[in-house]
Amino acid sequence: MSGSAGKNTDKLLFGISGLPIWSGAKKINYAAAIGYLKAIGLDAMELLFVRAVNVTDKNKHAILEARLDNDFYLSAHGSHYINLNADDPEKQAQSAERIIKAAEALTKVRGRTLVFHPGFYLKDTRAEAYGAIKENLLKLPAMGVDYRLETTGKGTQFGTLEELVSLCREVGSCRLCIDFAHIHARRNGGLKSYDDFAQILRYVLAELGRPALDDMHIHMGGIAYNEKGEKRHLPLQESDFNYTACLKALKDFAVKGCVIAEGPLVEKDALLLKSTFEKL
Repeated sequence: MSGSAGKNTDKLLFGISGLPIWSGAKKINYAAAIGYLKAIGLDAMELLFVRAVNVTDKNKHAILEARLDNDFYLSAHGSHYINLNADDPEKQAQSAERIIKAAEALTKVRGRTLVFHPGFYLKDTRAEAYGAIKENLLKLPAMGVDYRLETTGKGTQFGTLEELVSLCREVGSCRLCIDFAHIHARRNGGLKSYDDFAQILRYVLAELGRPALDDMHIHMGGIAYNEKGEKRHLPLQESDFNYTACLKALKDFAVKGCVIAEGPLVEKDALLLKSTFEKL
């Protein structure tokens, strides 16, 4: 795994989004966080480039060294300011530029998964938004990074499971990031039972084949929502997200790859997910 940044991991890795909270350090950086997370039994971290790309020539060596020393999986979450369906072509170009800058930074630390939300419908039909986003994704350069399209949590955001699976079929550089909490919120609490999760995995398997389940990138966490979709992240145990059923489905479908815990209790929830999975 170490040389490939988790490309062909033979199991499911568990990690967190952003920096850990309980390390005890007054100020923790990415390199120190990797050592701490490994020590408590986690395997992965998603660097947050949501407001700015924060891997630079100054810190990249320390991060890469920590990643290699700890055999650690690194992904990154791209900017919140991406809309490949913006009504202004200039804004679409700026969005593509943000994706490329994030991918460049990720390659400096040999991460290979860049997660982002592709855009919004705005006043367009679903088909029009799909067409514009696809066109922009096809223009992204090959950089040795998987462009992971994340399922979105609100009805105004482009990114249903079906839309993204279809894009992954049509755009060779794109892979899927399934955010189960987002799907749950977008469907107004629609993921309740084991069968609901199994149905999603069955669909991905049918549409994208076994390789998609052998190299998945997954987000999971507690979530507050209403009929319009996602409101905010919650601790897993304070939400109605049925993480045990979700993990059981992942186990039964022999899913491999990485599960990233999101929410206010990052590493505590990630450890809860990992220990629950191992007990199943």
